[in-house]
Amino acid sequence: MTSSRARRSGSSAPTSGATPTRTCPRTSPEDLPQDFAERREENYRELRKPLDAAVVIDELREQMTTELTLLNHQMPRLSWLDIAERKSGAIRLTPAEAQPEPKNLRRIKGEVQRRWGTVPLIDMLKEAVLRTGCLDAVTSVSGGGSLSAEVLAERLLLVIYAYGTNTGIKAVASGGHGHTEDELRYVRRRYLSAEAARAIAIQIANATFAARSTDLWGQGSTAVASDSTHVRAYDQNLFTEWHSRYGGRGVLIYWHVEKKSLAIHSQLINCTASEVAAMVEGAMRYGTTMDVEANYTDSHGQSEIGFGITRLLNFDLLPRIKRINKAKLYRLVAGEPDAYPQLTPALTRPIRWELIAQQYDQMIKYATAIRTRTASTEAILRRFTRNASHPTYAAMPEVGRAQKTIFVARYLRLRDLQREIEEGLNVMESSNGANSVIAYGKGGEIASIRRDEQEMFVLCLRILQSAVVYVNTLMLQDILGEPEWADLLTPADRRGLTPLFWSHVRPYGEVNLDMDARLNLTAVTVPSPRTAADQEPAGQRTGG
Repeated sequence: MTSSRARRSGSSAPTSGATPTRTCPRTSPEDLPQDFAERREENYRELRKPLDAAVVIDELREQMTTELTLLNHQMPRLSWLDIAERKSGAIRLTPAEAQPEPKNLRRIKGEVQRRWGTVPLIDMLKEAVLRTGCLDAVTSVSGGGSLSAEVLAERLLLVIYAYGTNTGIKAVASGGHGHTEDELRYVRRRYLSAEAARAIAIQIANATFAARSTDLWGQGSTAVASDSTHVRAYDQNLFTEWHSRYGGRGVLIYWHVEKKSLAIHSQLINCTASEVAAMVEGAMRYGTTMDVEANYTDSHGQSEIGFGITRLLNFDLLPRIKRINKAKLYRLVAGEPDAYPQLTPALTRPIRWELIAQQYDQMIKYATAIRTRTASTEAILRRFTRNASHPTYAAMPEVGRAQKTIFVARYLRLRDLQREIEEGLNVMESSNGANSVIAYGKGGEIASIRRDEQEMFVLCLRILQSAVVYVNTLMLQDILGEPEWADLLTPADRRGLTPLFWSHVRPYGEVNLDMDARLNLTAVTVPSPRTAADQEPAGQRTGG
């Protein structure tokens, strides 16, 4: 019989007379879908990929040919781009000029404060909860207990506020609401799990999408920006690490924020974790009604492996590459040195198409493992990074190099794409600024040494930020629904309009919770509550 230890390690103890099977380096059969061969057509269909590798290769070749040809022909007319032999790198890209500044957004924000005054953050959270019904999935399980749904909802609000602001339950319990510290800690232990907090954040996000006016915000976006935020943590914590880039001890929160400033996913990662893996994970597991088709990121969230795996998972990786001057464009075939003469200094070797064709089925198998969660995204991507000598691990970067060539050629040629990525990442920076205002407790430093407590802080911070975005969306729609205000908006105002602002929000001071006091906002249709059972599959996105 095979020992349990051998099964866990992915290898079998050879029986008498049997020849041991050689496995791929760092590969465990249990990591990959065990029924991949039996469900091969279904797996390909879920990833929206053809069974024939030649079809995929022809598509990549055609897109590379198109983009390289367009860039080569338009090069003489692109005033912002120069490609020549240089020690510092062949590509010289001039930054895009600044766009017109919005003129009326300050007046609109001033009108928000004039109408509603300075609103305590707890009231922003309360309003979002009452309008969306996002606590129903949690309070519904209290039946048969000693707590009524109303009392449980109040205590959940206070606990979420305590974690999200990083002030702690003890500090929040001293407010004017009638709930003790012990009562709040009991509710945290008994009712507020990570799954419940995640479901609350998802439902507020979905309610925001449903409440948005297309006349004001436009059609729904399919693009998100992602980046990490460094949060300091007490150095007694075993999970605390020193981050070389941020220059301090702590942990990282990796965020996915859509173009109108709503966070759709957050995850706690270690300082040494792969940001590329975190980017892929968030783009696959966000769980909201939004359909992600593109992901803006900075240099740390992209790599050739990242370009390859996102191609197989059916969403576009759109990074701002820091050292774009040293980026290389891969050739289609060997033996054509005169092809694309304007791009010659930036061109390098041809893509190894034969390797992609040979390993196509295995690459789809690994993509399926990510989609179905039979293995963690980070573990799989680390294999491709560290074991490039293996044929499958060498083939994925070839797909990534082809996809990166397509992207870089488009990026260099299109000013609008450069601005689009920059604007997406600016939204991410604004989101980080909001988080620093909301999570002000303890100087923004995580005190707990427990991983589950840190994760709860991340999830509750996301709930608070989502609540601010939701309520601000309704406030702006109330104001800009009036003709005299709507007529003020210039194209620059519409481009810069965001529901993530906090000049009228008060996160500090004593926490007073009055469930009967409401903000005077135009009524919106409240989405039907989703149960906890409904939420679980929503967070496991299976499409590309």
